[in-house]
Amino acid sequence: MGFRFRKSIKLLPGIRINLSKSGVSTSVGVPGATVNFSDKGTRTTVGIPGTGMSYSERVSGGKAGQRQAEPDAPGSGNWLLWVIAAIFVVGALYGLLK
Repeated sequence: MGFRFRKSIKLLPGIRINLSKSGVSTSVGVPGATVNFSDKGTRTTVGIPGTGMSYSERVSGGKAGQRQAEPDAPGSGNWLLWVIAAIFVVGALYGLLK
């Protein structure tokens, strides 16, 4: 079993800086929908809070030599970004109106 380290620092509601032994990343989102930006690329994750069930997809970056889907190609995950953005906006508005 290998040694692991992870620390998450909340900057603002919905914005976190993540520190680990493999690097630094930034996460933006609400419970159930998050976009993570790191030197390894951008990853979107949607899930059902409290269940442990989620779906995650790399939308840019990735390993060298790996073929990336065209931005408008069917199945490229572009629609997922729009869904996550909509969830984020609704969550942010809900937080402001609460």
